[in-house]
Formats: sequence, structure tokens, C-alpha cells
Amino acid sequence: MTLFDIVPVIAAVILGGLVFALVARRPVSWIVPASLSAGFAAWSVFAVVTEGPLGFWTEHVRNAWGNQIWMDLVLAVGMALIWLVPAARAVGVRPLPWVVFTLATGSIGLCAFAARVLYLQGRAAA
Repeated sequence: MTLFDIVPVIAAVILGGLVFALVARRPVSWIVPASLSAGFAAWSVFAVVTEGPLGFWTEHVRNAWGNQIWMDLVLAVGMALIWLVPAARAVGVRPLPWVVFTLATGSIGLCAFAARVLYLQGRAAA
């Protein structure tokens, strides 16, 4: 198996672990989305260095599947922001800079935003 075969499997396993934790009602620490943000940022730097800064767009306009993946990502980020923005406001976070960061970086910003909100929620509960 190549690196490009292994990485999607690792991502699916991580998602499975997160889903299990949420279904089992286990609290997810802010460290989880912060680590995911950092790890995905590192992978993204690798992708930009090896494929160029706009390589993602080439993939999304290549064919129907590329369009479908783009729309899936846009919908997923939009749905996540529907829950995250009110939660951010509730703990005193100004959401606009985080939303801009998310729109500019995708999951990197979204995970960092979630980590910040979870951190502040945890601090408020303590």
C-alpha cells in the first residue's frame, strides 16, 4: 500500500473513534480537534509543496465526482458552522474571524475553531 492508500484509512479510523465517543456520550477534549487541525495542516503543507497551492481546485472541477466531493465539503462545513457559531457566541468568542479562517482553510480552521470553543466550554464548566 502507498501513502495515498493508507492516509484515507487512517482518517476513517479516526472518524470512527470520534463517532464512537460521541455515541457513547464520552466527552471529547479540545485537544482532539486541536490535534486534528495541526495534523491536517501539516498534511496540507505537504500537499501544497508537492502539488501546488491550487491543486485542490483542479481535483474539484475534474469530473462529476470532484464536483460532488466539493459540494459535500461545502455542505459539511456549513452544517458544522450552524452549530459552532452559536456555541462560540455562548462562550464569548467572536465568530467572524474563525468563520473567515474556516472558509480560507477548510477543516484546519474548523477544527481549530471547535478546539477553541470546547476549551472555553470546559473552562466555564470547571
